[in-house]
Amino acid sequence: MTWQKRIYDLFFASLLVVILGPVILLLVVYIYIKQGRPLFYVAERMKAPDEPFGLVKFRTMTVVDADQGVSGAHKASRVTPLGARLRAKRMDEFPQLWNILKGDLSFVGPRPPLREYVERFPEIYAEVLKSRPGVTGLATIRFHKHEDRLLARCTTAAQTDDIYCRICVPRKAKLDLIYQRNQSMCYDFDLVFQTIANLFRRSK
Repeated sequence: MTWQKRIYDLFFASLLVVILGPVILLLVVYIYIKQGRPLFYVAERMKAPDEPFGLVKFRTMTVVDADQGVSGAHKASRVTPLGARLRAKRMDEFPQLWNILKGDLSFVGPRPPLREYVERFPEIYAEVLKSRPGVTGLATIRFHKHEDRLLARCTTAAQTDDIYCRICVPRKAKLDLIYQRNQSMCYDFDLVFQTIANLFRRSK
């Protein structure tokens, strides 16, 4: 990550903490009242092929003892009513401002993968994770809805894993590498604005 990109991340993450601070506090109280503890979900993700970190989100699913792999239809029953609303507007990702301030994430970059997929596709993620993972990115904007539709058809963990590995991993990696080759501060601003525009369209 360049120093310019890091300064950009620190400045805007700090600004959003100030602006969204009251909203985040209200969400914490509301989540506690509606679905109790834990308030947050901390998941291991990879910011480099050999560097894990704890990705922080508001909890949107019921807690189970063991959870692995990406979320397909086989996990849909675990999404709480409040969690579904938070996910629809991506408000569950507000706590990732902490990850940005720590330097685990950037605002723009590839979505941070699970360790199991980094270990299964080392050549792909050795290239993809040359960019610092982000909250949004080209693959998120271009492929996220299609990925959701694909995984929503999967009724078992095995089906979800198969579709994710065969279709989603290579398609997202291709887009992530296009971003990597063309990365600039102007491009980052453009992708952030596209993300915001998509959220407004989704809310309508």
